[in-house]
Amino acid sequence: MSQTTTRPAQTPGAISRIRLHAHSLSPSLRQVADHVLREADTVIHQTITELATSAGVGEATITRLCRKLDFAGFHAFKIALAADVAGRDTTSDRPTNLEGHTARLVKQAALTLEDTGRLLAPDAIEAVAEQLARAPRVDLTGQGNSGMIAQLFAHRLLRLGITAQAFTDPHVAAVSISTLPRGGVVIGLTSSGSTIDTVQHLRLAQSHGHYTVAITHRASSPITRYASRVLFTSRQEDPLTDAVMDTLISQTLVLELLYTALLARRPEAAAMLRVTAESVVEKKY
Repeated sequence: MSQTTTRPAQTPGAISRIRLHAHSLSPSLRQVADHVLREADTVIHQTITELATSAGVGEATITRLCRKLDFAGFHAFKIALAADVAGRDTTSDRPTNLEGHTARLVKQAALTLEDTGRLLAPDAIEAVAEQLARAPRVDLTGQGNSGMIAQLFAHRLLRLGITAQAFTDPHVAAVSISTLPRGGVVIGLTSSGSTIDTVQHLRLAQSHGHYTVAITHRASSPITRYASRVLFTSRQEDPLTDAVMDTLISQTLVLELLYTALLARRPEAAAMLRVTAESVVEKKY
């Protein structure tokens, strides 16, 4: 006797849910929904702040729509929307061989660096470097890939004799920021500008009167509200992929320029670099 295998019903995507609930949406929610249907390709790369602005509503309205459509929040909604957009794109211009991939990635990296260079404001770099040069301690915070870059820069600062530490655990970061001495600096890295923990860390630092720096791709994002200075990076990761090269090299360029500006403000830099290099000489063959 044969058995028929029943496949589980596929979870509706963002666009399907919008159409499913269209008749029951309030005017303000319908306004956002209609905007998303028209501009889905753009929305998948926007922050909640940018979407609210382009749709002509408040951020709370965006959140209400996501909950109405049974999403945990805006990020979950955006991932589902990105899947919808990817599903309808049946063409691909990506190369299929290693040589083609190499050429594409090299070109992409070059464009990212050029774009980042155009976005940088020398006065902002100089202002942040001035604060770092005299800070009693520097705390860096970031989640995921941004957290790794934060750790790299903390190590660079240590080589110059600047007390610095990077946190990827949001609870430990909050505790450290709350005990930061007067004149301390807090740097938050988030490509989207909407990473909740990183935004909250800068808000906490600001409430304690510390100098705060946001390194982000988005000018219209929550983290910029709590930043004494904003340093902009180029490009943003696709919500559905793990392609992080653009984010990593853009953030690294910004921080390397900041490091270069610091060298001129630390007369003891050359001596510290020599001392720290000698401290690990026995660790190498």
